[in-house]
Amino acid sequence: MSNFNGAQLSRLLAVFRRNALQAIPTVLGIIVLNFLLLEWVPGNAADVVAAESGGATAESLAQLQHHFGLHLSMGERLSNYLSHLAHFDLGMSARHNLPVTTLILDRLGNTLLLMGAALLLATLTGVVLGVLMSLYAGRWQDKLISVLVLLLYSTPTFWLGLTAIVLFAVTLGWLPTSGSHTIGAGLTGWDAVADKARHLLLPMLTTAGLYLAVFSRLTRAAMLEVSKQDFVRTARSKGLSPAVITVRHVLRNALIPVTTLIGMHFGALLGGATVIETVFNWPGLGSLVLESILARDYPVLLGILFCSSLLVIVVNMVVDLLQAALDPRIQVR
Repeated sequence: MSNFNGAQLSRLLAVFRRNALQAIPTVLGIIVLNFLLLEWVPGNAADVVAAESGGATAESLAQLQHHFGLHLSMGERLSNYLSHLAHFDLGMSARHNLPVTTLILDRLGNTLLLMGAALLLATLTGVVLGVLMSLYAGRWQDKLISVLVLLLYSTPTFWLGLTAIVLFAVTLGWLPTSGSHTIGAGLTGWDAVADKARHLLLPMLTTAGLYLAVFSRLTRAAMLEVSKQDFVRTARSKGLSPAVITVRHVLRNALIPVTTLIGMHFGALLGGATVIETVFNWPGLGSLVLESILARDYPVLLGILFCSSLLVIVVNMVVDLLQAALDPRIQVR
């Protein structure tokens, strides 16, 4: 058993090492591509400041451009950006006049809380519903759950969020309409945790709806496919109980495509945070992205894109490690 564990640990370390080496050029490519894309977008922070001040002379506009470093060539700005990034400096926000790192760290926790809770809820509930649908395939239970998840999948996220606000916050008054905490309440301890959970519930359920439907349908299909494999028939012939066969043999192998889809959808989940956080006024990175776009605050946008890319890469590395642990047949390429 110790040899097996040692060999498995060595294989997982090899998977991690491979992914880490692949991540380095990926991150560099993302950094350069994001910078170039934002450089090609019309407008800049100097134009926005000039417009908000009611106009500006050519001299004052030139001073603003010099202040924001826009008088330099694209190559010089890219070189300066990479140099600062190498020293873990994401620059200064033109809008807030604060370090970009400070702005991101102030919002990152709320976004990770919302996305993590929604993804966990969608995964657990989707897998459970998928297992039930596969066990009752073709029967009324399967058809009923299929209709419900199809409704979730076909409903736009923003409409689902607005409907949830009208029903549970405005009409019933059970939950708050927006924000991440009750302003001015001064709550501490468990009262603050409970208040945070109440504010989190609606955006979490809204975010989880679409992915719950996707994960449940995929789990059902994977369970039905795996249940036809030879090793499952062998397990049945050995007299193993249906519960053991379902959990240890069928579900374990069916989770591999589900974990793959989680890694693929995590980027979309972060991208959709802008809509959810705007609808519920949740103070996260998504709402900060919208503010930065309107203000042409490109240092903040670059910082958020950089951090989001790192999060997606880390999540996909974790997914690869999880798949290698679930299926010993997965080899290091």
